[in-house]
Amino acid sequence: MRLQDYGVGIFSRVPTKSALKKALKKQQITVNNSIASTATFISGGETIRLTMLDDKVISKKKLIFKLKVLFEDDYLAVVRKPAGVLVSGNKFKTIANALSQNLKPSILTTITAPQPVHRLDYATTGVLLVGKTSNSIYALNKLFENKEIKKTYYAVTIGNMKPGRTISTTIDGKASQSDYQILESVPSKRFNILNLVKLEPKTGRRHQLRKHLSSIGNPILGDMMYGKENLILKGKGLYLHAYSLKFIHPFTNEKIYVKAELPKRFTKIFVSNIIE
Repeated sequence: MRLQDYGVGIFSRVPTKSALKKALKKQQITVNNSIASTATFISGGETIRLTMLDDKVISKKKLIFKLKVLFEDDYLAVVRKPAGVLVSGNKFKTIANALSQNLKPSILTTITAPQPVHRLDYATTGVLLVGKTSNSIYALNKLFENKEIKKTYYAVTIGNMKPGRTISTTIDGKASQSDYQILESVPSKRFNILNLVKLEPKTGRRHQLRKHLSSIGNPILGDMMYGKENLILKGKGLYLHAYSLKFIHPFTNEKIYVKAELPKRFTKIFVSNIIE
């Protein structure tokens, strides 16, 4: 028997045939953990599951925008964020609005609209962590709150710097801390010296890395907001890249380490292979 005939009325939230067809079209029904369609037949003994997304958290906007998925399971995903795109907000073109187009639907009962669980600036590239269920969104937020997710960034900075240090300041009335280490320095006609810097933020304040590096006189190349007026590189973007995330999966206890290779504009300046 076709599922679209058998399934009418077996779920209280799908009481009619038209409602059942709608749920099938939205890929909200699975048979033995496989997404069902109007062409699905059943013969008996199958497990049929309905997962209806919370309408309050689903964006009505449908954006088709290809993202590179670096890791994915039924709980969470890590995608590569390109430069020049907001993570979320009121704009149409955001990473949040593109997630449902790029990720596989979770088969878990706590499925919800995929949601980024941290932020990256508009101009920053790199790894972005996403929750796919309400339970995982909560759990991942707790990992960030408890500082159990290690984030590593790379940036290109301007000027002479100490080989490495910890920068501690107050941002928006809250303590903030970042560690950095210089991996390579090269001479530059316009900027005197450019540095490839590895960064590990210990807190997560707004624009923290950009503010910290600017505060010691070594702004990030291409930073229009915190750069020195006579040393701003226009039209090339911000040379700040979220390279990796490392954490223990909150549900499988697997050690997760996901990285996004440096953009080509970084490797055009530096030739060493000392990235972690």
